[in-house]
Amino acid sequence: MPQPSEQQVETREAVPGKLILYTDGASRGNPGEAGAGFVVSDGSGRELFAGGRYLGQCTNNMAEYQALLLGLLEVKRLQATEVAIFLDSELIVRQLQGRYRVKDEKLKPLYQQALQYLAGFSGWRVQHVPRAQNARADELSNQAIDERL
Repeated sequence: MPQPSEQQVETREAVPGKLILYTDGASRGNPGEAGAGFVVSDGSGRELFAGGRYLGQCTNNMAEYQALLLGLLEVKRLQATEVAIFLDSELIVRQLQGRYRVKDEKLKPLYQQALQYLAGFSGWRVQHVPRAQNARADELSNQAIDERL
């Protein structure tokens, strides 16, 4: 798989504390060309960081997890102690909530890595949102595929 590149759309200075993370993975084909998008905001909704990454060939669920991991790294870099995560992937949300088992062997290491990242926060929650409420992250994941970012 080619080395992923990252697009930084915008960065602003963050205030440590609780941040909000929206993530989305896209795959054109399953597996197919894939991208990850993520948006970090403060509690007032002010966008602190938005980015996308081209992932090469992978499934939609792998792309969803990669987007989550990239977003969590950015939240940690911004020194947040708590994070509220919003995704439009019901599968990933329910796996992280412990409501679904992770059956796909290729997803297990990504799931475990996500749990390790989440353990570094004093508090976190994950919630499913409709696709329309995740439009910015969706746009960034598709842009990453289109532009091979």
